[in-house]
Amino acid sequence: MALKLREWKTSKGEERTAWVVDYYDQNKKRHLKTFAKKKDAMAFQAGTHLEVRDGVHIADRQATTIKEAAANWLASCHELEQSTRAQYRQHVEFHIVPFVGDEKLTDVSVPFVRKFLDRLRAGDSSLPLDDKRRAPRSSAMVRNVRVSLGAILSDAQERGDVMRNAVNLMTSRKARAKAKERHQRLLVVGKDIPTLAEVKAILAAAKGTARPFLMTAAMTGLRASELRGLRWSDVDLDRSELVVRQRADAYQEIGSPKSKSGRRTVQFMAVLVSTLREWQAECPKGDLDLVFPNGSGNIEWHANIIKRWLLPAQVAAGVTKRDGVDDEGKPRMVAKYPGLHALRHFYASWCINRPEDGGLGLPPKVVQSRMGHSSITVTFDTYGHLFPNTDIAGTMDAAAAALVA
Repeated sequence: MALKLREWKTSKGEERTAWVVDYYDQNKKRHLKTFAKKKDAMAFQAGTHLEVRDGVHIADRQATTIKEAAANWLASCHELEQSTRAQYRQHVEFHIVPFVGDEKLTDVSVPFVRKFLDRLRAGDSSLPLDDKRRAPRSSAMVRNVRVSLGAILSDAQERGDVMRNAVNLMTSRKARAKAKERHQRLLVVGKDIPTLAEVKAILAAAKGTARPFLMTAAMTGLRASELRGLRWSDVDLDRSELVVRQRADAYQEIGSPKSKSGRRTVQFMAVLVSTLREWQAECPKGDLDLVFPNGSGNIEWHANIIKRWLLPAQVAAGVTKRDGVDDEGKPRMVAKYPGLHALRHFYASWCINRPEDGGLGLPPKVVQSRMGHSSITVTFDTYGHLFPNTDIAGTMDAAAAALVA
């Protein structure tokens, strides 16, 4: 492996120089790579020497592009849910390929990734309106695209198309998680989590199908997708419990729960038993045997549930917030909680709160099980601040007295 200085004159008589690394790879094929600076050539020479020795070197002309690697990765995701595959495809087509699709995997380094993410975040207003690189991306989107790029590089590593995953070589995930945690806002009762009085009012105001659905959501903590996919065969009214075995995704397809822990048994109260018995007699029948189907017995759209059941029940109950003014200058009041996840938050807080405060007072591990969280860490990270603190003031005073006595 040789490092040479090349000197020549242009057609105009101008002198030019470049540093050339002349080497053979592990397959005895000769390659030349040119650099403007000697230090860059030396760095390449040192790294390539080790790669050739270990039999893992990939020459530039043999390297896969990021676009090609992304296509390979998407093809390997065929077993994932349709909504997940669609999200990954969006990351590739709208945020990765337009910026760096033609770049070689061998050129992807930590500085390369950092520059790419900075470009995503900033956008480029000088580009035409229809250029996908024009609009700045949100911080959340930048994080998601970064994860997808890392997955593309990991897949390419397994295929032998690249040596290193530059995304994984950046700041450690643990450090990033800590930085994110410092700025994360805790869920607030009355803002993110409906109060006991608010839920009571919402259930009292709910009419028709909305009442059994919202009552089930508030008293079981099931995710919206789990409620939409819940079958009567998985509900045991005699034992006051249901089993989560499936869910309906955003594409109206029935699939497995979100995670292994999502498969769970949830007990509920007598008042919900009687409500579901009444609803069962009126529930539209269908081949899917769903508890909360549409009028034809098929999967109800998530948007319809929000628009027809959740929001009207809140407005009728007076659980609202101000959203500007109407044409007459009067305050416009809208539903306070826009999504069904608010009722899942309520159920978690209800499980955590002490009985004297109107809750169930369940231990953390039981809360984790009922919520279907993948780990107790998820439960504590989301709801840890809601668990009651033990009053140890007396114990501390006694210890202090013994220390200074």
